[in-house]
Amino acid sequence: MTTLPGYYGDRAAPAVAELVERIVALPHVTQVQADERSGAPEVSWGDRFFFVGSDRRRPFATIVEHDVPGFDEDSHLDRPGIFRLNVHVGREEFQRRFGYPPVELPDHRPGIDFTRCDEVLPHPAYGTYGWACVLNPGIHRLPEVDRLLAHAHRRAAGEHRRARGEQHDSR
Repeated sequence: MTTLPGYYGDRAAPAVAELVERIVALPHVTQVQADERSGAPEVSWGDRFFFVGSDRRRPFATIVEHDVPGFDEDSHLDRPGIFRLNVHVGREEFQRRFGYPPVELPDHRPGIDFTRCDEVLPHPAYGTYGWACVLNPGIHRLPEVDRLLAHAHRRAAGEHRRARGEQHDSR
């Protein structure tokens, strides 16, 4: 664990590598880190994408450490030591968590500080699609982060099975 003065006080925060380990420990997860070799656009180099299965249809979580100028700058990720975990929670979980459906996020944006660390928030760019995020989750936030990741993973696993025409295994 690392300590980021000014963001966590005395509390320890997991580093990106530790969050990556938690995510890839989920069943059948593959990770892609965008870089020149992956063919990803340069603006996404360094971003990490987590998928269920090797076909990499749609990520259920991502970790980003920089802003995308002109598109995704609301979290001010270019501050030293700041990163954002993004989780595709879906419409129902989004509404349960935030009290309104994703489509209503634009109405709520003025009341959201997307730069706040260690707080689960709607994703500033993809919230209308059912994504949530947390900047630099602290040690006490990890159980909640694990629940959100498990929820998103289950959803992605179901989509993966349906896409492959597989039946649900209830084990």
